[in-house]
Amino acid sequence: MNGVERDAALVARRFAGLGANLSVEPDYSGPIEETLVAVSVLGMEEDDLRLLSLLTDWIDHHGAYLYADRLFRCVSRESSVRVRAFWAAIGQQDRRLKRLATLYTGPRLDLLHAATELQVARRGEDPRFAGTPLRVPAGTLRKREGDLLSASALVAHHAGFRNRVQMGPSCRADLWTLLEAEPTLTPAEAARRAGCSFSSSWQAVQDFALWRAGQAAR
Repeated sequence: MNGVERDAALVARRFAGLGANLSVEPDYSGPIEETLVAVSVLGMEEDDLRLLSLLTDWIDHHGAYLYADRLFRCVSRESSVRVRAFWAAIGQQDRRLKRLATLYTGPRLDLLHAATELQVARRGEDPRFAGTPLRVPAGTLRKREGDLLSASALVAHHAGFRNRVQMGPSCRADLWTLLEAEPTLTPAEAARRAGCSFSSSWQAVQDFALWRAGQAAR
């Protein structure tokens, strides 16, 4: 769960699995933060504004379930200044994600490669990014609320999201998701995949085994 996927087709399937309305078969098993950062790479580096619109809406609607530490680690591994500027802008809008704002300290960047001044003069800036490291003309990133699953619908499909709703966005929730998929994972392997400490993983493995035994006895 630690690497950011670079295959655009797989990223699209995983983003669809997180509730984005894309014309692909959803993959509901993808890691949340790694998928969203991969989407931001496609949006910022490949100029895929529809994906970036959906990503911004996803954060608006489901950002409470982002695991801030994992997201920070994912973004900090990215070398793209445009990707860092996007997430720094997000970090300025959400107190839980404020560490992201430290990952870009350069001048304001324009989302569009041309005609930004003209667009801003005509329509103003997107209020979601006003005063942040990223300058976005209003209307460039369309709000596509109908193109996202609601939180209640996403809970029904994505185990990782469901466990975050139940336990809060945490390493434990992510460990639980891994163990539900592969109950025989060792604490060391679970810790490696979840990117957490061995002690946290060991406790989760013990608790998961206890929970399974209780379920079997019911």
